[in-house]
Parts: sequence; structure tokens; C-alpha cells
Amino acid sequence: MLRVCTDENFNNNILRGLLRRLPGFDIVRIQDVGLAGRDDISLLAWAAQENRIILTHDIKTMVGFAFERVAAGQPMPGVFEVDCDASLALVLDDLSLLVECSLNDEWEGQVVYLPFRR
Repeated sequence: MLRVCTDENFNNNILRGLLRRLPGFDIVRIQDVGLAGRDDISLLAWAAQENRIILTHDIKTMVGFAFERVAAGQPMPGVFEVDCDASLALVLDDLSLLVECSLNDEWEGQVVYLPFRR
């Protein structure tokens, strides 16, 4: 099962839905580990140190900084960029599938855009 963190502005309805579907899911919110207000570069560094994939809605900056880490040869466990306007059911289906059926190492250096379908 994946190890995941959510950035500060991630939709808590998605988080609650995931925890209902996957009670043992290893997920933390950035604000719960003392990183509220930190910039994306710091969050990506922390996520790499903790080997956690980041769930975000921030396509404007997080994705670019993630690719910069990859280009610099730095570890980047993965970013799942979730469309904030997407159907909650679609997002929960896709995230549940990824969490249950993949391993963290599979997403190293990748940015995945969710949901997979509209």
C-alpha cells in the first residue's frame, strides 16, 4: 500500500472518503506534521525524505517543482495532481485503485493527473 501525504489545501472530503474506504491507509496531512505554510520545494523535500507521494490540487507550482527535482537527479516519490473540479466518486475510485494495487517505488519521478477519465 502506498505512503501518501496531502498538501495544505487538499480537499478533506477526498481524504475522509479514502480513509472510509481504506481504514489502514498510511496518509498524513502536511499541516499535521508541522509543515503548514511551507513552500512546495520544502514539501517535496520532506516527502522525498519520508518516501511519501504527494496528493495535491496545485498544478501551477507543485508540478513544476516536482519535475525540477527529477531533472536535478533528486528523489521525488511522485505527485498525484487531483483535479479539484472532478467528481468525488471518480477521484476516490482512482485513488483507491492506485493505493491498493501499487507500490511507492512505481511512482518515483512521476506526476500523475487524476481522475484518469472524465
